[in-house]
Amino acid sequence: MRVPLSWLREYVDLPATETGRDVQAKLISAGLEVETVEQLGAGLTGPLVVGKVLTIEELTEFKKPIRFCTVDVGQANGTGEPQEIICGARNFAEGDKVVVALPGAVLPGDFRIAERKTYGRVSRGMICSGDELGMGDDGSHGIIVLPPEHEVGIDATQLLELYDEVLDIAVTPDRGYCLSMRGVARETAIAYGLPLRDPALLDVPAPNSYGYPVQIADPIGCDRFTARTVVGLDPEARSPLWLRRRLQKAGMRPISLAVDITNYVMLELGQPLHAYDRTRIDGPIGVRRAEQGEKITTLDGTVRVLDAADLVITDNRGPIGIAGVMGGADTEIADHADLAGATTEVVIEAAHFAPISIARTARRHKLATEASKRFERGVDPQAAAAAAQRTVDLLVLLAGGTAEAGVTEILAPSAPRTVAMPADHPDKVAGVAYGRETVVRRLQEIGCDVYGQDELVVTVPSWRPDLNEPNDLAEEVIRLEGYENLPSTLPRPPAGRGLTERQRTHRRVGRALAGAGYVEALNYPFIAEQVFDQLSLEADDARRRTVKLVNPLSDEEPALRTTLLPGLLGALRRNDGRGSHDLALFETGLVFRPGDRPGVAVRLPVDRRPTAEEIAGVNAALPAQPRRAAVVLAGAREQAGWWGKGRPSDWADAIQAARTVAAEAGVELIISADRHAPWHPGRCAAFHVVVNGEKVLVGHGGELHPRVVKALGLPARTCAMELDLDLLEQANEGPLKAPRISSFPVATQDVALVVPQETPAATVEAALRDGAGELLESVRLFDVYTGDQIAEGSKSLAYALKFRAADRTLTVEEATAARDAAVSLAAERTGATLRGA
Repeated sequence: MRVPLSWLREYVDLPATETGRDVQAKLISAGLEVETVEQLGAGLTGPLVVGKVLTIEELTEFKKPIRFCTVDVGQANGTGEPQEIICGARNFAEGDKVVVALPGAVLPGDFRIAERKTYGRVSRGMICSGDELGMGDDGSHGIIVLPPEHEVGIDATQLLELYDEVLDIAVTPDRGYCLSMRGVARETAIAYGLPLRDPALLDVPAPNSYGYPVQIADPIGCDRFTARTVVGLDPEARSPLWLRRRLQKAGMRPISLAVDITNYVMLELGQPLHAYDRTRIDGPIGVRRAEQGEKITTLDGTVRVLDAADLVITDNRGPIGIAGVMGGADTEIADHADLAGATTEVVIEAAHFAPISIARTARRHKLATEASKRFERGVDPQAAAAAAQRTVDLLVLLAGGTAEAGVTEILAPSAPRTVAMPADHPDKVAGVAYGRETVVRRLQEIGCDVYGQDELVVTVPSWRPDLNEPNDLAEEVIRLEGYENLPSTLPRPPAGRGLTERQRTHRRVGRALAGAGYVEALNYPFIAEQVFDQLSLEADDARRRTVKLVNPLSDEEPALRTTLLPGLLGALRRNDGRGSHDLALFETGLVFRPGDRPGVAVRLPVDRRPTAEEIAGVNAALPAQPRRAAVVLAGAREQAGWWGKGRPSDWADAIQAARTVAAEAGVELIISADRHAPWHPGRCAAFHVVVNGEKVLVGHGGELHPRVVKALGLPARTCAMELDLDLLEQANEGPLKAPRISSFPVATQDVALVVPQETPAATVEAALRDGAGELLESVRLFDVYTGDQIAEGSKSLAYALKFRAADRTLTVEEATAARDAAVSLAAERTGATLRGA
């Protein structure tokens, strides 16, 4: 919301010395997010005056149209003689009043005006456009043509209100009332302790039976509808300068008088309005839900197919507007430029629509408008009649219209909202003794009616739909008393309330992966369901079963993720596209797996700790949310340099990342070959652990399938891994054990075993460990060989076995015996033979 300080002063008598920066500080202290204060007219100095074009001579000897003009600027130039000016614009004529920058003026951007010879003539000044003066978009993109009543030679900076300060406020969803000058003025008045001149306090005639007929078929979607009619509008009437300038400063483009007035009142009171050409309405105005598939052409010229949940405004022909979002082209107000069909009779709509309905319609049609932005945040329903009256008054004043006596107002039964709250509740929330008088005073300042002593009954004002509970009222008291006045108190948690083992494991995994060279990439937990096709998942794959959000942030990603890979692969693709080709990313987080869990999650209390039964009830209604850890790799894993050649990342790096994660959980993985989307069928490993004596699958890793790489636009040979951290934790039978340290020397024995090609190295390693016994300290695969010296269909695996005793130095015979035992068991389990034997 852009708030011109000059406009704000109409409702609050701010001290003359207060600047925009001062007001910004006050509003920020009151809880509003005032992002910037724009200084309009910065760098602009005169003389800038009103001039009248006397003559225009077309200079045709140049490649582009050039006009040599004489302009009467009165005594502003010191001589009273006409000013000679060269101008290339063509949207003005002889006799028009224009804005003239005389020599010596400086326009925004340090553009200095001086006499100069150009196109064979001497130009003594410049005829200005709105853009050149920093006025914003006025829709004309040409020279400013002023109304004829303005006197020649007067200061144009005052006339055009070029000097001003504009506060740019980022209005949060709970403060929709601040999307109006009325709402910001109320906050300003409270902050300064000054009275407010409420622009909504107008004399409004009582409803009667003579107004334009309105029929509401959905009183829940539209609980209030006010209609007023103004006739006899002057088709040649234009928006006055003050109105156009206020709209421009607020960030809106002037269009035509009737439309400008409705926009002005919306900015002033926060109530969106719509004006219909009465001659183009067929029958009564209706409000109903659309029929599925109905169509309407909106004011932006787009034909939109309506949904059955959309609320629409209708006449006898069908929809003439999408309620609360945008009107239809069939009843559009005709501009004054087309006098033959110009609008002279208007019906003004000031209605209140259900916020959720408007928000969903605007998102469904991807049509966010100034009206929908206000309705979905909550509009004061009791301001509708005042807004309609204000619009009528302005149309009568500025367009010469006549207000008809008929007033239509349809109201759904409603009662004021009340909230009961102990008088000391804000004190308990803030830890500050405010006292009852302060609490009551602050609540009354925001518009509440307060009754009672120790137990307050608070009637909430109609413009604050966000005040529903005692904590909401406490927040109002605290923010108006000043967040900066709250004492800073460090919490003192009781002993024994540190991180859980689950949390510690989660942190250890993140640190270990970061230490291994991976960079954490946090992604939103939302996915598009078409990503499952890109990952080549089977139709019955459990990962295709998703939890869909009723109100997603993006319609393109309406589901919660069932795997971490889509987000990580998307991050890898973006970074690769931006020039970072050697990538190793990881993420730890939740995935969401829907099950057959009936029920709806209940709302837990906030005034006490929920009971175990309440927490269990919530968990029972939610989808399963296992924790996962995943990594993705592409490009070089080891960089080349003076030290030697580099190495590209491959499937083995992804498997090693899984081992790293499992080690932090105190678990050893059982690794075997597998075929599982989205991995390459020949370069995919399955990870298992033993849980309660049973072998359980915990994840997969390896190189992605080339088809998946192509579908997702990833670098060639991209690798990935994903593990279930919760299952790893279940496999951990106890706390992590410290490694055994011996001061005696190690005995190393190397063995090369020939096994069938399909035998996993992990199976051979497990057999070696079991056969070697307690003396084995470590076993490491350091070479895999296939070639002429190995039979076809076989491979040679070379292992380094390290033996060590805790209490003595091993003899060669002991180490050899342990090695032979290991080889013997490997031969028994896998059919391995010693190479060269």
